[in-house]
Amino acid sequence: MKAFPTTIENHTSYGEDGMDLRDYFAAKALQGILSTKDWFSTNGRWASEEIMFECYAKEVYRFADAMMKAREK
Repeated sequence: MKAFPTTIENHTSYGEDGMDLRDYFAAKALQGILSTKDWFSTNGRWASEEIMFECYAKEVYRFADAMMKAREK
């Protein structure tokens, strides 16, 4: 499923079909996390920034997967 499908007048898709809805949900979840003033202050509990970023990336996709599953109900 796409977040922003593109269509022409006769409602047929052309070119790129838009962003995956799962990716859109993950981006919105990450945006929410990064909008908090202290998201980076948790860096002390990570072995490295790289690991921290990887964990955040995995977590936002877990949120996205939960939102996709909720849509099925």
